[in-house]
Amino acid sequence: MVTTTDLANPGLKEWAVIVRALRDGRQIIDLRKGGIREEGHRFRVRASRFWLYESYEHQRPELIRPADRPLIEAVAASAPQAGQLRVDAWAEIEETAALTEPEHVAALDGQHIWTADYAEQRFRWRPKAPLIVLVLRVHRLAEPLTVPVRDHYAGCTSWTPMSDLPPDPREEASTPVLDDAALAERRATLHAALPGVTFGPPEIEA
Repeated sequence: MVTTTDLANPGLKEWAVIVRALRDGRQIIDLRKGGIREEGHRFRVRASRFWLYESYEHQRPELIRPADRPLIEAVAASAPQAGQLRVDAWAEIEETAALTEPEHVAALDGQHIWTADYAEQRFRWRPKAPLIVLVLRVHRLAEPLTVPVRDHYAGCTSWTPMSDLPPDPREEASTPVLDDAALAERRATLHAALPGVTFGPPEIEA
């Protein structure tokens, strides 16, 4: 896979509970429209390999499916001290797709832990831009890393350059959350749910 050279040591920010769901294999997808202060007012794939950054901003229990809400308590119980960031996973993008129709979003129900209403809200926010599906292969670190929260991590943006972490996640001992066969099966299920939607390798944008 190609990794961007524009964003040094990238981290992708997502709700801590979603990072946990990805790390635990509950879902293999992330749905992105971009943060409020996103450059160009849209989400761009800035890297194909990156750290998963646990964000607690804007995280709301009522937007997680009732069956998965206990995960929020588990995430809160393991949250780091103020001023610290806990990193225990990284990911590679296997493929992406752009969703432009509401029925595409509805078809993903059950393949992520957001409520169906919230997934639709993400789709309808900035309606001229498609909802980007990132299909991820997630790797769990053998030992979590705890680093300081730097000033440049702040803000409603999707990507941030990560300080204090190894420049390549592969340098740390880690294990894929799903083996090859399990990941292939989940991807096949995803594709079957979205007939007519084109999936392809990530196109990295500077």
